[in-house]
Amino acid sequence: MSEPQRVPPSLREQLDGYRSARTVPSPSALDEALRTVNSVLASEHETIRPLDRFREPGGLVVLDRDLPTVLLPDIHARPGLIWAALSYVLPDSATVLEGILAGSIQLVCLGDYLHGEGRVRERWRRALTEFSDGFALHEAMDGEMTEGLAVLMMIAALKSAAPTRIHLLKGNHENIANETGAGNRPFGKYAYEGAMVLEYLRLFYTEQLIARVSEFEKRLPLLAIGPHYLISHAEPARFFSREEVIEYRGRDEVIYGLTWTDNDQAETDAVDRMLEHYLDPSEAPTAFHFGGHRAVRGRYSLRAGGRYVQIHNPSRYIMALLAADRTAELTRDVIELSAPEDANDGPTA
Repeated sequence: MSEPQRVPPSLREQLDGYRSARTVPSPSALDEALRTVNSVLASEHETIRPLDRFREPGGLVVLDRDLPTVLLPDIHARPGLIWAALSYVLPDSATVLEGILAGSIQLVCLGDYLHGEGRVRERWRRALTEFSDGFALHEAMDGEMTEGLAVLMMIAALKSAAPTRIHLLKGNHENIANETGAGNRPFGKYAYEGAMVLEYLRLFYTEQLIARVSEFEKRLPLLAIGPHYLISHAEPARFFSREEVIEYRGRDEVIYGLTWTDNDQAETDAVDRMLEHYLDPSEAPTAFHFGGHRAVRGRYSLRAGGRYVQIHNPSRYIMALLAADRTAELTRDVIELSAPEDANDGPTA
């Protein structure tokens, strides 16, 4: 059994502090967290992230075949979701966080770390008015950025604390520059989220810090391989070979095709071909490809002939607990956690 003291009190307190934050982090704290995690991402071992032609960690993560995997869907500025998953008690009586630090379990996040969704649509509308006035007043946007940057601080701290057992995938919202190109598209749903976040960071942080966030995003991988499953933010738009994913830098179609695919946009055989290509022949026929990106109503939804599993429910705390020695049993292994604690209108002072 993992003992609670396996989690350093300083880390537990740090993560809990981010979870309950009521103000945005200081520029120095955010800068330090990003510098540290970017260094970790830049130095991942090639057995975990095979190197690309530039000798940089590529777009593929090879998960530890002997460890179960906790899979978290799109975060969308919900620090409470991360905390609920870390606090989940495993069959051996350890929490997920204790298990990660003890080396008995690994965590994969599906991306989309910033931008609150429907629960804070009214906050986005108020923030849009603030944006239109040049953020002369910015209470609503402060609330959004408090939650979003808390998530960024949490995942940076976790990745830095356990680099080989925590893996952060890129989603379509990882585009702090709100750019068109490099597999990215500007984002706006309830307001002009991409432009508004960028302008806020320019006003209240620095261009150097924006560059650090952009570096973080561009260092994130796209696809994780487990013993009985694949994981990417979105359903693969088409079949992407191992070489294409490893060499994702400069290949816009690969990035876009694993982060932006809408329902019914993927080639019909893409998931089957991916599973056959990446997994052992004995595992592929019953394996699943997990993703998020498009919202589901319950715990999960099936696509691609039942082979692609979407687990992103923005109104509930969902995670998947994937065993190392068997194919996922979805009705058991996709789990609803505690009731959401993130306020519908964001944090209050």
